[in-house]
Amino acid sequence: MESNLRPTPAVKPVAPYLGGKSRLAARIIERIRAVPHDHYVEPFVGMGGVFFRRPFTAKCEVINDLNRDVSNLFRILQHHYVAFMDMLRWQLTSRDQFERLLGATPDSLTDLHRAARFLYLQKTAFGGKVRRPGFGVSLGPARFDVQTLGSTLEDVHQRLSRVVIECLPYREVLTRYDRPETLFYLDPPYWGCEHDYGAPFARSDFEALATILAGLKGRFILSLNDRPEVRETFAAFKIESVETSYSVAAAAKGRGRVGEVLISKP
Repeated sequence: MESNLRPTPAVKPVAPYLGGKSRLAARIIERIRAVPHDHYVEPFVGMGGVFFRRPFTAKCEVINDLNRDVSNLFRILQHHYVAFMDMLRWQLTSRDQFERLLGATPDSLTDLHRAARFLYLQKTAFGGKVRRPGFGVSLGPARFDVQTLGSTLEDVHQRLSRVVIECLPYREVLTRYDRPETLFYLDPPYWGCEHDYGAPFARSDFEALATILAGLKGRFILSLNDRPEVRETFAAFKIESVETSYSVAAAAKGRGRVGEVLISKP
């Protein structure tokens, strides 16, 4: 199958996210470009660290995240961009505002307010942590500056114009969109960090994921941290070692050069 990818401007993700792939995106995008595909699907999109940085688009594109805050933010940017920008202009970067928004119950908010809350917290929390975020202390410019953020949000709004946005379990996404011409890029929670991403994912899901991937009609690229358990679980596939570094770690020992793997069909 010949590739039908079309060039499009790469877009900066709107906010940091745990496991956001900023240091690995270029290599992953090279692998994606090399696989001919008409349909491109990300079952664990997060803030789109790979999706938005691709300088090309497929005929059909689907992004999914079971974290409702993520999917809601992208739907708001897709359909209600002007109203969302009006709301953001009233937000301030302050510890009091951060604590007030953190204490709000997301399900009690309108979709617009929920999206504003989530974006504000991701921009001001340390390292874009999803669970138990702490207010990031920086000597640089305020990180929630609508004047500078506005151009990025507009770019994302335009990039999402033809994208399908889902909020489904990964199993359903893989089943629903599996075609011979589909390429899935999967960036699930890292082994050992399953509960840090604001959506249900258990250790047993890695085994389930390996089983589903083995039966796909389409192609896939899966990125994970390099652990013996990961290599054992996905031993039936091609495993490529890559080295990167994390910008966020729970402790100093988590920083520095680390190993990751890119997994695909043999």
